[in-house]
Amino acid sequence: MSHQTVPIRFRRASTFALGWNNLLLLAAAVMDPIALVLSLWTVAYYTQGKLTPEYLILSLLIFSLTLPGIVRIQIPIWKLATSILISWLVIFALLIAFGYASGYINMFDREAMMIWLWLAPSSQFAVHMLLRSAAPSFANIQGEPKQAVIVGVNEQGLNLAYEIEHNPYSPTQLSGFFDDRIRERIGCLTEYQLLGNIEQLPSYVRLYNIDAIYLSLPMATQPRIMSLLDALNDTTVSIYFVPDMFINNLMQGRIDTVGKVPVVAVCESPFTGLNGMIKRGSDIILSILILLLISPIMIIIALCIMLTSPGAIIFQQRRYGLNGEEILVSKFRSMTVCEDGDTIQQAQKNDNRITPVGAFLRKTSLDELPQFFNVLQGRMSIVGPRPHAVAHNELYRTMIKGYMVRHKVKPGITGWAQINGWRGETDTLDKMKNRIDYDLAYLQNWSLALDLYIIFKTVTVVIKDKHAY
Repeated sequence: MSHQTVPIRFRRASTFALGWNNLLLLAAAVMDPIALVLSLWTVAYYTQGKLTPEYLILSLLIFSLTLPGIVRIQIPIWKLATSILISWLVIFALLIAFGYASGYINMFDREAMMIWLWLAPSSQFAVHMLLRSAAPSFANIQGEPKQAVIVGVNEQGLNLAYEIEHNPYSPTQLSGFFDDRIRERIGCLTEYQLLGNIEQLPSYVRLYNIDAIYLSLPMATQPRIMSLLDALNDTTVSIYFVPDMFINNLMQGRIDTVGKVPVVAVCESPFTGLNGMIKRGSDIILSILILLLISPIMIIIALCIMLTSPGAIIFQQRRYGLNGEEILVSKFRSMTVCEDGDTIQQAQKNDNRITPVGAFLRKTSLDELPQFFNVLQGRMSIVGPRPHAVAHNELYRTMIKGYMVRHKVKPGITGWAQINGWRGETDTLDKMKNRIDYDLAYLQNWSLALDLYIIFKTVTVVIKDKHAY
């Protein structure tokens, strides 16, 4: 399992394969926000005859929520339409919920909102199709493709070659590979040309006017890399490092500086700086809105628990939270017992400890609703790795590599693993490993759009899920 399990439409902008020096990508990044804002302005002029302050405020909000836009230029048209529709419905639903909760919705004409509901995604689809037709023009504006070579025939080098060769919008053309091994020893270089050994690279660059070199060499070969860089000092070629598998497996791999010294983030929370503010802000706003909507349901659940079985209504269990510190997580009691010791048995199918009301609550995940108060307290997040009992953590942290990395962030009420089928009992080590892989993939690819998608998807997963009991 790797970050590839996350749909490309929800990855962070920094991971887009086209490269920010590509004009096509820059256009794709701003087209969704611009289409949504222009469609809203069109509706305002059509229904109000002018652009009033409330529409300007809403356009600023929608622009902030959707920038940078989602790159969809390489997906099939039917997937393009589906992706646009789902993303828009999630955003529109959140805007409506916020509008009702704040009373702000009363400032807008109902007819205008209904027109915008269908005009916005139609505008997005139209500009995406326009961009596809204009793609050749963007390529011509950028001039001839850059000629590039890759140094080092290995997994990451071959992955890069595949991306360059199979991306019709790439501004780069691959000439071939350089490697000190002969073709017979390499064995896997079938569709790409082996141009020579590394010592021949500087002369090849000068002779054929190569624009870019991608160094796909292990980090352990630093003296070799430095020697090569010295040999290329008198050329104008652009040189890029392709991180080896060590870097690819990092949770962040983000380059930072301490003073003037560059450092690479090996294991860091994605929720630092502005991302942390966005994550916490969205948690607070969404939790308040959701609690306002579900408060009648929570009162009914509390009464049902109180009337059908003796014991507390709310059950608190110790969990590991941010940085591995213990927190208390709240749930509606669904069992006749409240286990929180050194050994805890996970709920199983036909578990006689589960009450009749509790069975329904667990199946529908309604027992998790009190955790929205944990989110407001700052102990949890709406989306994140699901918290496990402390006893389970102590067991699995010694058995699964990278298990505790998931605790670099706050645990979540729902998560990427849960909407991909890893909800409920994890009765084997392989099942737990799969859940952890998805948790780590979420951390590697977090974005606000991914969080909104997970929240939206959770509702449909809970209705259909057969694994929770």
